[in-house]
Amino acid sequence: MAQIIGFLALGLFAGIISGLIGIGGGIVIVPTLVFLFHFSQHRAQGTTLALLVPPIGILAAWAYYRQGYVDLKVAALICAGFVIGGLLGAKVATSLSNAMLEKVFGVALLLIALKMILSK
Repeated sequence: MAQIIGFLALGLFAGIISGLIGIGGGIVIVPTLVFLFHFSQHRAQGTTLALLVPPIGILAAWAYYRQGYVDLKVAALICAGFVIGGLLGAKVATSLSNAMLEKVFGVALLLIALKMILSK
């Protein structure tokens, strides 16, 4: 049950970030699945593609699915949180001034870059 809540929370957080600054959820979801939930990189990427399928990632997700790298249950749970989070993030973003939204976006990119640079 804790893992289910974790996947829903991940989707909610990724959706908020996506709705707030317009970045793809995979920037948040893939590293979280790898580091927090101990997915392999392939499984994390495949599962993330599966939850973002309509309509963009269908062929990429299918390629990962055929190799056994998609967890459909996890994709569905994260997707449920992502839908709600995207709405919440968009509501916050549209209430911010352009200058503030640029700062939020810049900080998010900086944090992501530092995480990627400093990870093993």
